[in-house]
Amino acid sequence: MYARRDVLRAGAALGLLAASPWLHAAAPAGLLTRKVPSTGEALPVIGAGTSGSFEVQAGSAQYQQLKTVLKAFFEGGGRVIDTSPNYGGADSILGQLLEEGGWHRQCFIATKIAADSRAAAEAQWAGSLESLRTDKVDLLQIHNLRDWQTQLPYARELKQQGKTRYVGITHYLNSGQDEVARIVRSEPLDFIQINYSVNAPHAARELLPLCQDKGVAVLINRAFDDGRLFARVKDQALPGWAAEAGIDSWAQLFLKFAISHPAVTTVIPATSRPERQLDQLKAGHEPMLTQAQQQALIKQFA
Repeated sequence: MYARRDVLRAGAALGLLAASPWLHAAAPAGLLTRKVPSTGEALPVIGAGTSGSFEVQAGSAQYQQLKTVLKAFFEGGGRVIDTSPNYGGADSILGQLLEEGGWHRQCFIATKIAADSRAAAEAQWAGSLESLRTDKVDLLQIHNLRDWQTQLPYARELKQQGKTRYVGITHYLNSGQDEVARIVRSEPLDFIQINYSVNAPHAARELLPLCQDKGVAVLINRAFDDGRLFARVKDQALPGWAAEAGIDSWAQLFLKFAISHPAVTTVIPATSRPERQLDQLKAGHEPMLTQAQQQALIKQFA
């Protein structure tokens, strides 16, 4: 149960959101898409994450604001949303929001297995379906390579049963990318998820080209380095060439850097603020950054 002040606060928040001019200035139509190599399915290059941003209480003011975030996301052409059963209840909040908004059919749900045994994975998977309010997902990933030798075969079984359409693995640190590359070489995968940003471009040396060669789709996490990049550019002007690339915010620049690599399928930044969601969607349009522009950013943030 929520106190009357919480209900009033939520209502006030929604009223402010409805009155905000940016809410009615939707992102440009027609997000750029990239094809999943294993099927040819086209996915928008801008997706969304749920870690942190969706770790809220159902019915709270923050929950109501997330409804507006998702409305902006789907109306702006987004589809891919990444979550996990160990994101502090974010998957349950996502499931409830998708059901209330009628967005399940529009959403490409990517979730994870984060378990240390087959029995734990089976129990976790059942809980994930319940939390997400669905009987299947689009992508099931082995979270940060955790017990992957056990969990990857289990995920493949679920794929054969029609419970997931795609299978993949994830990591979020440069230190994990060598192991990810080794698995990509030895195991058939539909997706990987890794970190890649202007201050952590390591993946472009070997792993991203390898995924191109092997026909593996790529989700990108930590394109903002968990927000640290915004602290580094506080009060700094964008590069002079940014306008030529259709960029008018640092968030757009950081996202466009990630998706400018041709191996990248979708980048999944998290936000709980509707105005930031609209801003992020603007990054998913041509033109992409040139090699010279990408190298200039890598040098700037080294």
